[in-house]
Amino acid sequence: MKFQSSFKKGFASDNWSGVSPEVMTALSAINFGHHPAYGENDPLLEQARQAFKKEFGPKAEVFFVYNGTAANVLSVQQLLLSWQAVVTPHSAHLNEDEAGAPEKFTGGKLLTVPCEDGKLRPEQVKPFLNSIGFQHHVQPSLISISQATELGTLYQLSEIKALADFAHANNMYLHMDGARIANAAVALGCSFAEMVTDTGVDVLSFGGTKNGLMFGEAVVFLNPSLAEGFVYSRKQGMQLASKMRFILVQFLTYLENELWKHNASNANKMAKLLGQQLSKIDGIQLSRPVQANGVFAIIPAELIPKLQQEYFFHVWDESRNEVRLMCSFDTTEEDVAGFVTIAEQLMKGEN
Repeated sequence: MKFQSSFKKGFASDNWSGVSPEVMTALSAINFGHHPAYGENDPLLEQARQAFKKEFGPKAEVFFVYNGTAANVLSVQQLLLSWQAVVTPHSAHLNEDEAGAPEKFTGGKLLTVPCEDGKLRPEQVKPFLNSIGFQHHVQPSLISISQATELGTLYQLSEIKALADFAHANNMYLHMDGARIANAAVALGCSFAEMVTDTGVDVLSFGGTKNGLMFGEAVVFLNPSLAEGFVYSRKQGMQLASKMRFILVQFLTYLENELWKHNASNANKMAKLLGQQLSKIDGIQLSRPVQANGVFAIIPAELIPKLQQEYFFHVWDESRNEVRLMCSFDTTEEDVAGFVTIAEQLMKGEN
């Protein structure tokens, strides 16, 4: 049976892309014989753990789950009591795109902060400390940030460290949503350890599906004492994969020979090219700097649906005609050129 997608490759989301060929080959190769269920006594599990320790340091403890929502929610749940709260940017995926799951499953509360560039700073967290010790208020105990942010911006390593230091000085933890951590590492020219371990992050949601994996995410504890009991909360959270080998082999392939870097580098490169080309078109204006693999632009309202018919993408802020264009590991220069050409034609009235 043959299958053909009815969707043309576009810029809607890096989640819309397929699976990296190397990962697909690995999935096919591991699809033979029998392997222990749940990763128990499976050598692949220890190989994957060691691969993460190589990236994040010998103290890192990693647990594999199905998806990013679970990685975020279970990470927060592990560090949060029901009368405690998470401080996070209002635009964070944790707040806007988890359908209330963090609050439902942790019993805690999200305290959100408007961040024009998507980045939270210590001085924005400080006012919440006034609630500490007051029994009528939720107690802030966790800071959660995204790297890269949902607005396509990046925390510099010094900014992450400043948040971690602030959190620890006030008996709080720092969680990082790393759905696009590979894109961030490539853009900043640093290793995962330099970005996460060395800056003081306590727990990381390590994403891969936006950068070439089929499914599977990882929860990485940089402080191993915080991982106590997580095997049980993962199971209770319905995130323990029975056929674990299909998640493990993806991450082994992803980390081996730096496939993550190769894929993210292309996505970032194409986003930079797309941004450069769009900025040359009269009537189209970049609304945010292109720092990773996302491009945000202001496009005349009447042209947006016409462009979407050719290359689908999402409107980010309808009030000001701001759109988001995401590049993927498989985005090509031809894709960029095609989109830019149509945008130029529509701006000139050639439709």
